[in-house]
Amino acid sequence: MKKILFNIIKVMVVLVAMTSCQDTNYPGATISSYIGIFDLRALFKGEVVTLDAEKLGGSSKLAALVVSDHKGGNLPDGLLVVQDTRRLGKLRGISIDLGDAAMNYQPGDSVIIDIIGSQLLREDGLLKLKNIRENQILKVASGRPIKNNVVTSKAILENPEAYESTLVIILKGGFNPIPKAGDVLSGTKVLNDGFANIKLVTNEKAEFSQQSPYILGNYYGIVFSQEDGAGLRTPYLRCRAKEDILMLSSEIELASIVITGFASDVKGSDTNYEYMQFMATEDIDFSKTPYAVVVSNNANASTPTGAPANGWATGGMRTYKFNLTTGIARKGKFFYVGGKYQMINGSASTSLETSNWVLNYDYNENNGFDFGNKTSGLLANSGNAFGIAVFKGTTVTKDSKPVDVLYNSGGGALWEGNKGYRITNNDFYDVINPLTMESQPFFKQGTNQLFLKYNTADVGYFVSLGGEYNLTLGRWTVARNQNNVEMSKTSTITEIEHEKATKLVEQ
Repeated sequence: MKKILFNIIKVMVVLVAMTSCQDTNYPGATISSYIGIFDLRALFKGEVVTLDAEKLGGSSKLAALVVSDHKGGNLPDGLLVVQDTRRLGKLRGISIDLGDAAMNYQPGDSVIIDIIGSQLLREDGLLKLKNIRENQILKVASGRPIKNNVVTSKAILENPEAYESTLVIILKGGFNPIPKAGDVLSGTKVLNDGFANIKLVTNEKAEFSQQSPYILGNYYGIVFSQEDGAGLRTPYLRCRAKEDILMLSSEIELASIVITGFASDVKGSDTNYEYMQFMATEDIDFSKTPYAVVVSNNANASTPTGAPANGWATGGMRTYKFNLTTGIARKGKFFYVGGKYQMINGSASTSLETSNWVLNYDYNENNGFDFGNKTSGLLANSGNAFGIAVFKGTTVTKDSKPVDVLYNSGGGALWEGNKGYRITNNDFYDVINPLTMESQPFFKQGTNQLFLKYNTADVGYFVSLGGEYNLTLGRWTVARNQNNVEMSKTSTITEIEHEKATKLVEQ
């Protein structure tokens, strides 16, 4: 009996091993007729591949969605571009060299393509299928929805294989350098979305080639690749038609002050030791051009409770206001606002008195300017959100729009209907949803979900915000990122004004 049981177990183990070793496109007893583009692209190892049933693991067809559109005259001639998500939901695309017949297909056409006998090869930097005739393509539906695929230029540049021959959306793209009067889209332009630069190519004869470039826009396009003489492949973007370019702004909005860092939780007591770091993008004499800095603290115990009906002007324990009416901030230089002690990391730490403090103020003994109760903890240390906002002028109401704003964490009663903390257009937030064009003027509304993260309490971190703000373009060309500087009691100013901190660029 034991021997019979042993043999049964042995057979089962062998069957399981055989099943798990099968190299099929999809799990299950029957091999699918359809191979995913993800798997198809993986077959190319640098040499031309002639596709047959064996190489395709028993499959023979693609079931894909057309994304190419030749009516605008801007795509490479003869290429039918399709994409699918058959393998693990991963979106992948492929370009098919179909000649003039490529013009017969429209975005949203659902097609089945017999690929047996075709060749998979990389030509001029682009992975293609060749030797496919139109009678090998069956259109089974039209007008199928194409899911929006919002990506950053940085993601494309870092992983071009994942995006080649797919339709993507680059949000909040601006040109670098900024367009001059009389410039048109024709040619190769450098598009920046706040994450990296990517080339946008427009044929001279494209229907929209003479269109003036926007200061800021959304760009729907297909990612292609080109190869230089040294064999280096670089991805680039081609819009298909004029409808693929949506204007977001035709004006440059320059932020005169940007938030560059803060110390919200120094080592030991925080009372009057918390501070914020800023940078001016122009020379500012605050006695002539005053500003205000407002912080919001949204701990559960902070009153008034609920979504802030008066926004940044709520006051009480929710918001605290500093008026900046004296001192000077020089273009490209850091300045500070915070508690009265001017120490880098709490009691008995290095003094920052010689740094440019526009305002050091006893927030423990004094109420805020115009609103805000005196407090021992200006910036929250953990849990619910706190925010920092800069306003031009010293009048701040529920309708005031900040010059710059950032939030740390996202918890608490922050937004409901027309109650909330207003944001501005910057690297983190958008007053108008850049994809749907719907109004979203508050933090936590719509796409305004980004925030910084809390550090371990009572260690003494300075949150340094690296990034590049382009004065010519009036925008962040490298979005701010959180660099946590762990300070000691002997830390010096060079640790928080360092090479990875925010930079101004002009070009």
